[in-house]
Amino acid sequence: MSLEDRRSLIKDIISTQGQVELSDLAERFSVSQMTIRRDLKALEAQGLLRRIVAGAIATERKTQEPAFAARAFAAIRGKKHIASALAEYIRPHEAVFFDGGSTALAVARALKGRRLGLTVVTRSLFVALEFMNDPDTQIYLLGGRMKQAEVLTISTSPTDELENYNVDTFVMGIGGIHPVKGLTDYDPDEAAGKRTAMRQADRILVGFDESKFGRVLLVKVADIDQVSVLVTDAKPTNPLLQLLPPSVKVHFVHSDNSSGRTAG
Repeated sequence: MSLEDRRSLIKDIISTQGQVELSDLAERFSVSQMTIRRDLKALEAQGLLRRIVAGAIATERKTQEPAFAARAFAAIRGKKHIASALAEYIRPHEAVFFDGGSTALAVARALKGRRLGLTVVTRSLFVALEFMNDPDTQIYLLGGRMKQAEVLTISTSPTDELENYNVDTFVMGIGGIHPVKGLTDYDPDEAAGKRTAMRQADRILVGFDESKFGRVLLVKVADIDQVSVLVTDAKPTNPLLQLLPPSVKVHFVHSDNSSGRTAG
C-alpha cells in the first residue's frame, strides 16, 4: 500500500470511528507507531483530524461521507455482531428492503444461505449480489442514478420507484444517531430514500456501532421513536441511552457475541 493510500484510509477510518489509537492503526497497517505518528501529523496539517496523546480524533464534518471501503473496514468486529443480531429479527418469507451501506450489507451476508425464502428489495448492487445465488430469494433491484462511491442507485424522479413496494421490514443503515436530533445522514437524496422506505415498511430495524451514537450529520432522516428496534454495541451505561424515547427497543450486542434486549 502506498503512503498516499494509507493516509487516505486512515483519514476515512478516523472520520468513521471518531477516535483511534496509534497502536490499533500500526497493527492494522503493519507499520511502526512512528510511521503512524508521521501520517497523523501530515493529516493534522491538512485540518483533517486532531492528534491526541495516544492517537487522533476526527474533525467533525457533517457533509463529508467516509468512503464505503473505510466504513466496511472500520469497527468490523462489532459490525459483524450487530449484523448477526439484526439477522435474527428477519422471519421466513418476509419482504425486506435493504438499505445501502456497510451495515445493511453485513446483514445480507449474515442471512445468506439460510434459505428463508425472502423477497429482497434494494438499491445496493452489493446486497443484490450477496443474494444472487440463493435459489429461495427473489430480488428486486431498484433503478436510478448510480452513486459510484456507494455502488447503489438513487431515485432521480419526483415519484420514487420504492413507493410501489410494501415490505415487512426495512434494514436501515445510518451515519449518525442522537437521542434528541434523531437519525441523520450526509446525503439529502439518500435521506429522502430512507424516509420513503420507512413509510413503506411495517417495521424498521436500525443497526449502528458505538462511534455513531451522539453524532449529528447534515440531513435529518427521522425521529428515533419511528424505529422499531435499535441494535448496537454501545455500552448500556452510555448516558445518551437515558435520553432515548421510552418506546424504543434497544438490543445490545457485545464483543463476545452475547446479547441482551431492553425496552427503552
